[in-house]
Amino acid sequence: MVRILILLKTRRLEIRPAVFLLLVALSCCACEPSPSKNLSGPVNDSLYQAWQQQRSDVQLSGSGVVTRVLSDDTKGSRHQRFILKINAHQTILIAHNIDLAPRITGLREGDVVEFYGEYEWNKKGGVVHWTHKDPNNRHAHGWLRHRGKQYW
Repeated sequence: MVRILILLKTRRLEIRPAVFLLLVALSCCACEPSPSKNLSGPVNDSLYQAWQQQRSDVQLSGSGVVTRVLSDDTKGSRHQRFILKINAHQTILIAHNIDLAPRITGLREGDVVEFYGEYEWNKKGGVVHWTHKDPNNRHAHGWLRHRGKQYW
């Protein structure tokens, strides 16, 4: 049986190769946060500033982690709704018009979603809507991106 010897000051520790490789892999993974769930950065900072300044009607992009998938809003145009955590201080509601754009399929808590749409302030963190193409071409086209697929 092959064993790897590690000397720790005055102690000699024997570790099997598989355990050693597992420890090395875990120590490497623990040092860096997952880039797909890193919520800081200038894009989300501008969203946080819009919330702090109570601004609305602002076209913004950003990304966040789904913390809750809500039921669809079926009053008027139908909207798929979910909550994104975009930084340590703020969550936002995404209201995605599914009468004008396809629904995000397979959306779950923990998923990363990127967005471009119109931000509306509220005390809970705000709402992003217009995440679809405007059929009349009078408003900026928005979108959502989930698992590499763009929805608009």
